[in-house]
Amino acid sequence: MICRTGLIPLWVKLPYTVFLCVLVPVYWIWLGPANFLWASDIALFITLAALWLESRFLASMMTLAVLLPELLWNVDFFGRLLGGDVLATAYMFDRETPLLVRGLSLFHVVLPVLLLWMLFRLGYDKRALPAQTLLAWIVLPISYWFTDPARNINGVFGLGQSPQELMPGAWYLLLMMVLIPLLVYLPTHWLLQRLFKRPERPA
Repeated sequence: MICRTGLIPLWVKLPYTVFLCVLVPVYWIWLGPANFLWASDIALFITLAALWLESRFLASMMTLAVLLPELLWNVDFFGRLLGGDVLATAYMFDRETPLLVRGLSLFHVVLPVLLLWMLFRLGYDKRALPAQTLLAWIVLPISYWFTDPARNINGVFGLGQSPQELMPGAWYLLLMMVLIPLLVYLPTHWLLQRLFKRPERPA
């Protein structure tokens, strides 16, 4: 899991660490601890470990978890900047949300780029697929049972702003636990396997 090779320079590790030291207390105060259950927030923390450990395994897991969702976030956000409508990023344009919070949330732009760069440096670990699936199967039920449905963390209550009413909530949660690995992780896994091979060891 750990690959200490010096492939990730200190000038990447230190600013990322400082950024998290700022983000965590700000998010805790303004958004509350439940906000850290979002897949993208979990990815922030595990990516920190992946940077310092230079872990191909952890970087691969987090890329599986957030690459596609972050792509959609960015399409939504930059689409709004170009004059379109917004879905998931409406809070970025809400003046009642503190500017600092909105500014810190721009990590959604940087994180997928950083993770892809890490895979370019470290390679992709195919063990990420079962490991990330297992992590999702832990986080999704916790998000369902212990968070406010109005916040809809990780989409466990529905795809829109309001909870879905097509089926019982527990059945919807189980459906999400099946569909996310199949429709998000698996296609991303296939793509990453082809794009990023494990670096050859020097002779």
